Amino acid sequence: MSFIKISDGSIIEYSDGKRLMDVLLENGVFVENPCNGNGTCGKCKVKIISGNTDEITDAEKSILKKEEIEKGIRLSCLLNAYGDYEIENNSGHKNYKVLSSGYIPEFEIDSDKDGYGIIVDIGTTTVAMGIINLANGNEIGKMTKINPQRKYGSDVLTRITYEYENPDNGVEIMQKSIVECINELIDEICSNTDMEKEKIKEILISANCTMTHMLLGEDAKSLGKYPYEPVFKNAIRKKASAIGIMPGYNTDLYCIAQVSAFIGGDIVSGVYACELEKRKGNILFIDIGTNGEIVLSIDGKMACCSCAAGPALEGMNISCGMSAADGAIEDIKITEEGIKLKVIGDKKPLGICGSGILSAIEQMIKHGIIDKRGTFIKKESIAEDDYRYSMIKLNGNKREFIISKDPEITITQSDVRQVQLAKGAILSGFKALLKEENIDMKELDKVLIAGQFGSHLTVESLTGTGILPFEVSDKIEYIGNTSKSGAYMALMSEKAKDDMEKLGKEMNYVELAVVDGYDKIFRDSMKFPVV
Repeated sequence: MSFIKISDGSIIEYSDGKRLMDVLLENGVFVENPCNGNGTCGKCKVKIISGNTDEITDAEKSILKKEEIEKGIRLSCLLNAYGDYEIENNSGHKNYKVLSSGYIPEFEIDSDKDGYGIIVDIGTTTVAMGIINLANGNEIGKMTKINPQRKYGSDVLTRITYEYENPDNGVEIMQKSIVECINELIDEICSNTDMEKEKIKEILISANCTMTHMLLGEDAKSLGKYPYEPVFKNAIRKKASAIGIMPGYNTDLYCIAQVSAFIGGDIVSGVYACELEKRKGNILFIDIGTNGEIVLSIDGKMACCSCAAGPALEGMNISCGMSAADGAIEDIKITEEGIKLKVIGDKKPLGICGSGILSAIEQMIKHGIIDKRGTFIKKESIAEDDYRYSMIKLNGNKREFIISKDPEITITQSDVRQVQLAKGAILSGFKALLKEENIDMKELDKVLIAGQFGSHLTVESLTGTGILPFEVSDKIEYIGNTSKSGAYMALMSEKAKDDMEKLGKEMNYVELAVVDGYDKIFRDSMKFPVV
């Protein structure tokens, strides 16, 4: 047996010959892994302080910077481990910013409840939990964590792929990962509030369709291939102990109903919390994340669609990207005096998160550093006394935008393309849904932005990058984590549960691929706005 000593003081015992990333993940060490270990994202970096290493691969040379290689940085997914090591894990980040509150309308609470309940919003990236006094509806504590399934991939498709690649135990591993996370959150939240776990009467789950399947131990592979049919769409009621969640033996578990493979209980609960079925006028609801879920309500009649934005908008698949943790650049302003940065935690910048990459792209468009096609301006076409001249770096024949020089953090042409694909997906879904329902842009009365990521995006970033058109700038309203607030309503009211089950059946899912002219809509949506 061999040993790995990590810079935090922990020691791992392992058998020679495994990928270093697998050894770390199997022993509970968090490793950023958006590409599911395929050696393409460059996020699973470790610094080898001592120990034998294979010769660095061409794939690593194409991703890692020269100075990183010189410092002993390697990609753990491309390094086979033999013998003893001392390493520094450069992949995980601490102190993530997680949104845990959202809009809640007035509603009638069941008067006969007692004890305590747990609400859980399971997102692809984060898990948010609250503990509620059922007698009065007060939230007495809340906790958040990064979804531990991220070590198997940063989006639902890579996690579904993991199940395909591990037919013997992939479903079990995915379920165990999220169940353990929920149990840990329950332990922490009960400890913090001096609450006995046995007093928890019900756990209410709001999650996307894939996360719900994986929590319940259902095979999610059907969600990753045509015709993309869920194993179930109805609400699920069972004992929490049946899947290993153990607050108390008799605790009930309730999972909110789904609409389709790509519109889950989190959207149903969010739409219910916003009372879209009661609102008059044309209201657009958008939850922006690794997927962009969009709902159009026309006097309460709802159509919805989903578009695969990918992880770029959350800082993944970006060369210097990271999660929204301490050290992440979250806002950028380009001025003639230089670049001004806002960094989470007021720390030295380590990388750039999703809101930061969008802010940077918006500023690059505004200052003419990239054009509407996303192509960098040629450095030789800029005068040396132009304030933009020193912001553009030539890396061989490729141009990069320099955000920070110490440490060096840049935005590459590939990063711009990743954002273009994401923004094209969301804007095309927006436009296609309007077209399918015969609604013109100027007829929209309100655009509601839901979810953790969307709440951190300014109107300037949303419209300046073209994720949303300029025409809706004065109609945008931020409504927070409505998945969790909808879960709260369902926990406190049996009528809310019944209403959501009915709502899930009434929402009409629109498959974008069959919308007439969608290919052209998507191509046009890829273009950045002209300033």
